Amino acid sequence: MNDRTMASSQALPLRNGVARHWSRRQFLRTASAAGVAAPFFLARTSLLAAPRAISPNSKLAHACVGVGGMGAVDLQRFQAHQRVEIVALCDVDTHALDKAAQAVPGARLYTDWRELLDKEGGRLDSVNVAVPDHMHFSIAYNAIEQGRHVYCQKPLCHDVAEVRALTEAAVKRGVITQLGTQGASTARERIAVQWLREGRIGKVTHAYLCSNRPGAVEAYRLPGPRPATGQEPPASLKWELWLGSAPRRPYAPEIYHPAKWRAWQDFGTGWSGDIGCHIFDPVWKGLGLKAPKTVWAEVQESWKLSPERRADTWPQGDHIIWTFPGNEKIAGRELVLEWFDGDYYPPESIRKQYSEDLKEYPPESSFLAGTEGAMLIGHGAVPQLLPEDKFSGIERPRLAERDHYHHFVDACLGGEKTESHFAQSGPMTEAILLGTVAIRVPGQKLEWNSSRLKITNHREANRYLQRRYREGWRVARF
Repeated sequence: MNDRTMASSQALPLRNGVARHWSRRQFLRTASAAGVAAPFFLARTSLLAAPRAISPNSKLAHACVGVGGMGAVDLQRFQAHQRVEIVALCDVDTHALDKAAQAVPGARLYTDWRELLDKEGGRLDSVNVAVPDHMHFSIAYNAIEQGRHVYCQKPLCHDVAEVRALTEAAVKRGVITQLGTQGASTARERIAVQWLREGRIGKVTHAYLCSNRPGAVEAYRLPGPRPATGQEPPASLKWELWLGSAPRRPYAPEIYHPAKWRAWQDFGTGWSGDIGCHIFDPVWKGLGLKAPKTVWAEVQESWKLSPERRADTWPQGDHIIWTFPGNEKIAGRELVLEWFDGDYYPPESIRKQYSEDLKEYPPESSFLAGTEGAMLIGHGAVPQLLPEDKFSGIERPRLAERDHYHHFVDACLGGEKTESHFAQSGPMTEAILLGTVAIRVPGQKLEWNSSRLKITNHREANRYLQRRYREGWRVARF
C-alpha cells in the first residue's frame, strides 16, 4: 500500500453514504423544474453548493473515482488535458490505486469515495466515476449535490429511478455533466446525427440495433450459480466498499472483481446496459426520440428456464423491442426499435442489404430503414447511406474531431455544452434500462408511463425500477 495519505476503509457517517429506499408516494410527490418526477434521494441542505468559479488562467481541480480498467483510461485522458490537475484518486483496489498514483505523483489517495468528497470538499471542481454500475448513482449524486461537475461512465446508473433522480439533480444544480459515450464526440457519429436530422433517408420506418461482438457471450459465461460461501478477500481489496449499496455477497475470486461483475444483476446491467448507450446515442439524438411507450423482450431459453440464473445473472443473449412515439422524422405514429445481442441477430434480410454473405455486417451497429433509403451506423465507423449507388453523390459533412473527455473539461472551464450531458443522455439511459426490466419479465409487453415513472400493466415489473439499498449506505435528506 502506498505510504501517502490513504483513506480509511471503515464506514463513514450516513450523511455521505448512499440513498435509502423511499416509498412510491415520497418518490412521486412533486415534479421538478426539469419536467421529471421528484428524486427519491435528497441530501441535506448544508451539503448543497454551487459550482465553484474557475478563473480564466487556473486549472480544473479533478478527482478520479475508480482508476482500474476503464478508469485507468479515463485517468489518462483527463491527465492529458493541459488545464486539468488531478488532485485526488480513489479506488477500493489498492493495486489499481498504487499504479495510478505512480502516474500522478502528489495526488491524495483514498479507498472510500465518501471520505474523498468529505475531505476534498470545496477544493474540487470535478469528478469522474468509473466503478461498477451499482455505485454510479451514489457517487455521482453526492458529487453533484456538492456542486461538482461530473463525468460518469455508461450506463449512467444501475436503475431507471436512479437515472431520473440523477438527471434532475444535475439540471437543478447547474453542473456540467458528460456520459462516457466517447464515440458521441467523434466526427463520424456526429455525421450520422446530422444526416438523420436532415432526413437524408426520408422518414425512418424501423430501427435495428445490435451488439454481437465476438467473444461477448463468453465474457458473460459464468462458472455456475453464486457460491453460498466465499473466502477471505485479498488484503488489497476493500470488499465491503466494493459491495457498497449492493446486497452483501461473499467474496469469490474470478466471478465478480475485476471483470465479471457486469453479468450479475446485483452489480451490472447486462450486455444491453453495458453497450446500449454507445449504439443508441446517434439514433436517439438524430431522431429526437423521447420516452418509449412500450418495451418487450425475449431471452436466452436456458436462462429463462433456470430460476437460479434468473434470480442472479443476466442472460447471454436477448432481443428487446421498444415502441417510441412518432415525430416529424419518423414515418407513422410510432417507431419500432429492436435490439439484438448474444445469439440474437438482426434479420438476414436487413443484414444482406449491406453484406450479401452476412460476414461483413458490423457486429455492433445500427441499421435505420427509411422511406428514401437506409443508413448503417457501424460502431466506430463512418455512417453509410444505402443503397450506395443512390447516395454516391452525397458528400460527408466536414466536422472537426473532438476528444470526449477534453470536451467535458472545456465545458467546465466555460466552453460549449457537452455532447452527452445528463439532461440528454439521462432519458436515453432510462429507455435502455427499461429494456433490462423487460429482460427480467420476458415475453411481457410492458406499458410505460414516463411522467409517473411507472409500468402501468405489470405490477411485478415495477420493483425492478428501483432496488433496495443495503442498510448503512444512505444519504441524509432534508
